[in-house]
Amino acid sequence: MSERDQELRESAAEEIKKHKERVESDPYRLSFHHMPPVGLLNDPNGLVQWNGTYHLFYQWMPFDTGHGAKFWGHYTSKDLMNWNHEKPALTPSDWFDKNGVYSGSAIVHNDLLYLFYTGNVKDENGNRETYQCMAVSEDGVNFEKKGVVVELPEGYTAHFRDPKVWKQGEHWYMVIGAQSEDLQGKAALLRSDNLYDWKHLGDITGSGENELGSFGYMWECPDVFRLEDQDILLVSPQGLESDGMDFANTYQSGYFAGKLNYDQGEFKHGDFRELDRGFEFYAPQTTLDEKGRRILVGWMGVPDQYEQSHPTIEHQWIHCLTMPRELTWNGSQIIQSPLEEMKEMRGPVLMHSSITIENDQKAVRGIEGRPVELNIEFDRLDDQFAIELFQYASISYKDEVLTLSRPHLEDKTKTEFRRVPLQQGLKQLHLFIDHSTLEIFVNGGEEVFSSRIYPQPEEERILFTSLGTSTFSVEQWKLGGYKWNDE
Repeated sequence: MSERDQELRESAAEEIKKHKERVESDPYRLSFHHMPPVGLLNDPNGLVQWNGTYHLFYQWMPFDTGHGAKFWGHYTSKDLMNWNHEKPALTPSDWFDKNGVYSGSAIVHNDLLYLFYTGNVKDENGNRETYQCMAVSEDGVNFEKKGVVVELPEGYTAHFRDPKVWKQGEHWYMVIGAQSEDLQGKAALLRSDNLYDWKHLGDITGSGENELGSFGYMWECPDVFRLEDQDILLVSPQGLESDGMDFANTYQSGYFAGKLNYDQGEFKHGDFRELDRGFEFYAPQTTLDEKGRRILVGWMGVPDQYEQSHPTIEHQWIHCLTMPRELTWNGSQIIQSPLEEMKEMRGPVLMHSSITIENDQKAVRGIEGRPVELNIEFDRLDDQFAIELFQYASISYKDEVLTLSRPHLEDKTKTEFRRVPLQQGLKQLHLFIDHSTLEIFVNGGEEVFSSRIYPQPEEERILFTSLGTSTFSVEQWKLGGYKWNDE
């Protein structure tokens, strides 16, 4: 461990200790979501399972609630319910990452855990340099940096980052989010036989390619994997203009499905589809676990989207990750489902069947509070139906459009909305509500909304409204949350 690395670790530990009471007194701290111990959290990194242990790393700025020279924070778990907060895996301590150990991924090879990440470097004039770097661990906790394995290829700006590595056949592949010299977002592909020496194969797709037209000036956090008979490219493009109900956030996250030709480095794919319709969702990453499940975790935040207006900043922390989700393919799209393990948080079930509301707003006995899980099945919906959560957020359905609304985080006199059309109608809503998060799985996970919510801490009411006649059933479980163990 270098002297600079030791200094950064000691400073981060002091920061946690200094603000511990302030952070933990926040009523918006969460029960079943990963948060920073202090400061800012953003992208999930290095999601992997190794020898029965899940490793979940994250971008972490311990010294501020703004962005800066990031660390890699680190959580581990055997069962996705009991979590250990490990010491930081990586710090920005070397010449090739001194301005940030930026996002990346993890793989297991020869019973070692390898991390790949982007080293961010800026000179005294703010000019950016970018390096793809590697670190290796024998125990999953202590990591030795191996330095730079990929320098910037020709044809790109220094916005070249977020390596995701996987093995296909006899070769290792790396996909990197990139910006071409003509300022178009790209997904660059590289190949290696030994994880140290990488050959640039070109762009598999990007803005201006594959009949996409103009599609963003930078593509961040790419991820390539297979679901059933489909190759999937997850990506977070920056620079898409809002289009009706689509692309409503500052930056987007979604996927292309198609066929990746590894020999020619070409990805033939269909249209881009957003993964999540909520206010806060970005930079998702996946892994294949030992049960054969494709698991996704996303950042419940969006860069440059009124981040400093989140009230948790008053308690010296900001942002969290989504619940882990299982991805499946239904023949035409990705389906997102809560992991089976989430059921272990449940208390006793409270069930109400065949509730009918006609031109009225009602509470349903016992349906209230947080953290809570609600499953609502609809038998009849006439005109308009809505659920009001804690006098803060509202989920409403009318004319085959589902809408989530909340007070605008910057201007509380305004209401902001996120919407999605449901051509097959609304059949089911599955809600997971933490102290300051809301995740809504619609119609079995065909659509998802992930958002932060900040109602008054003591407000527990959940109200149901129907214009016309609505008949539905509801199940509720109070949720116990994760068990947290600090280092």
